[in-house]
Amino acid sequence: MSETEQYDVLIVGAGHAGAQAAIVLRQRGYAGSIALLGDEPSLPYERPPLSKEYLSGEKPFERMLLRPATFWADRSITLLPGRTVGEVAPQAHRVTTADGTGVAYGHLVWATGGSPRRLTCAGHDLAGVHGVRTRADVDRMIAELPLVERVVVIGGGYIGLEAAAVLTRLGKHVTVLEAQDRVLARVAGEPLSRFCEAEHRAHGVDLRTGTAASCIEAADGAACGVRLADGEILPCQMVIVGIGIVPAVALLLAAGAGGGPEASNGVTVDAYCRTTLPDIFAIGDCAAHANAFADGRVIRLESVQNANDQATIVAKTLTGAPEHYHAVPWFWSNQYDLKLQTVGLSAGYDATVLRGDPADRSFSLVYLKAGRVIALDCVNRVRDYVQGRALVTGSARIDPVLLADTAVELKALGLAAVG
Repeated sequence: MSETEQYDVLIVGAGHAGAQAAIVLRQRGYAGSIALLGDEPSLPYERPPLSKEYLSGEKPFERMLLRPATFWADRSITLLPGRTVGEVAPQAHRVTTADGTGVAYGHLVWATGGSPRRLTCAGHDLAGVHGVRTRADVDRMIAELPLVERVVVIGGGYIGLEAAAVLTRLGKHVTVLEAQDRVLARVAGEPLSRFCEAEHRAHGVDLRTGTAASCIEAADGAACGVRLADGEILPCQMVIVGIGIVPAVALLLAAGAGGGPEASNGVTVDAYCRTTLPDIFAIGDCAAHANAFADGRVIRLESVQNANDQATIVAKTLTGAPEHYHAVPWFWSNQYDLKLQTVGLSAGYDATVLRGDPADRSFSLVYLKAGRVIALDCVNRVRDYVQGRALVTGSARIDPVLLADTAVELKALGLAAVG
């Protein structure tokens, strides 16, 4: 790459958000030059299978590619793999890569996501301690698994629980440590948390809530156990840390972009995904935005849905059809034979309605705020998930007794609801 190389649109970050921005730009007829710069050596790929089908060996990497190599070449999208940005100069419309190379741009799309949040205790950097964010992360885990009998998972969020489910199926003895009093405490109501805890325990997982690690014990430079606050040591040959991510926005903040505590260290964007820096957008996991489904609060969403929808907003702006970001959030998780699907954001709910019986392993938890439906968590209940979307987008006000009646389809309730 030469010092004079430049692109009309430079996209930094080749995950879901960055790849989708390039794809939609071409779909909408954008004729300028596009480059997709990513720090991994591979073609852009989907990340959700990493903690599920890829870790288990059920899905080969080739089936995770977002598009084949020919797709990018055929659409004149230049891939710049294995590169990282070291500096952003917004006034000069230029970035400098870690090797000192300068790349000029007309518009910059920052889609860098984040890195796994690390433990701060002693032993956090030992061999055998893993985050789950990239193919390389999981490849290292897979390479070690033949010599692993016991695994300690730190963090009872979706990543941790998904990894625990896979490793249990692979015959490993798994312990999950969650510092709060229940798993999924930040994202789900107590009925769903308790259901997931019971499911994992029924599959043999030693799941402990209200329990934190004080340090990682070492033997020959590798993790050999996790010491708890009460002094108990859990022997293990692998530790998986799933305690969130740190948004990769330091370079934009250093360049003068807006951010702050309410953005959870993300970079703040407006309704068009524009940062406060000229001609620089931010999308995906690293972008903090005012979300209508969170009562307008500034939040970050770590989801494929958010990545793809924000990418589309940027592509529309750059092709002369600007549009505000307004998309209902949705998420999913697979654990054992359970398919959990979420629509909406449950934060701030003041009531829940249980629809179905968790004992049947098929139910939905409906979240209400001031009498209106704001979110649903659906376990092995795809129809509720599909039909419940309209209730969330319409802020439907429905009698809780009717919501709980599984004989009545949510579609019918939605048609009858008065927003």
